[in-house]
Amino acid sequence: MLYFIGLGLYDEQDISLKGWEALKTSNKVYAEFYTSHLFGTNLSTLEKILDIKVEILSREQVEEDELPLKEAKKTNVAFLCAGDPLIATTHTDIMIQAKKRGIPTQVIHSSSIISAAPGISGLQPYKFGKVTTIPFPEDNYFPHSPYHLIKNNLEYQAHTLVLLDIQAHAQRYMTVHEGLDYLLQVEDILKEDIITENTLAIGLARVGSSKPFIRADKVKNLLKEDFGGPLHSIIIPSQLHIVEAEYLVTVLGAPEELLK
Repeated sequence: MLYFIGLGLYDEQDISLKGWEALKTSNKVYAEFYTSHLFGTNLSTLEKILDIKVEILSREQVEEDELPLKEAKKTNVAFLCAGDPLIATTHTDIMIQAKKRGIPTQVIHSSSIISAAPGISGLQPYKFGKVTTIPFPEDNYFPHSPYHLIKNNLEYQAHTLVLLDIQAHAQRYMTVHEGLDYLLQVEDILKEDIITENTLAIGLARVGSSKPFIRADKVKNLLKEDFGGPLHSIIIPSQLHIVEAEYLVTVLGAPEELLK
């Protein structure tokens, strides 16, 4: 058996009771933190609370060496990840390979930024369009695709959840400031008036913790906010319902002009 177990958004307490029960029957426990990370805990705390030995795998061990799959042919294996399993494409590929090899599987869900961000931002989930990710720019690599996706969503009056790049191996986690600056740089190039200093945006930090930091304001003001430590994400709202606008103003500190 191969269990895909989500650890949730922030710390070791986010795992479900169903996940606990699966761990009790697992003889081998692997985890990967290169697609996301739990900033409210560490490996030793996780092992102590869950009373298990966890082996953290690199991308190569998961995708090339296929350690979870190889072990699951012989015994019960739990494969842990931050957030909700199968959100990352690397996990869906493991599921495909498991099915092809006749390995029984079970998915045990948990909270994810995909579902948590719309709720905590006060926006209606069914009004969101496609999700995009802003990557860290590299030499000769500065894609405009996140900007274009936001533009397309806005044309359909859909909100956009913007995930920010994670390079866990280098301990690099993109901030709200870096993400907004990226979009402003693309705006300077394309000049389509999609993301400007006066665009309404929402910055989110440490969603899932006891003290998340979420602010709604114009981009130029969010660039002055101290969002603190990772993980961060951004939402670019589209046309607002009155209840959404009231939430942004009352709860997230957006300008009161939204209500006019």
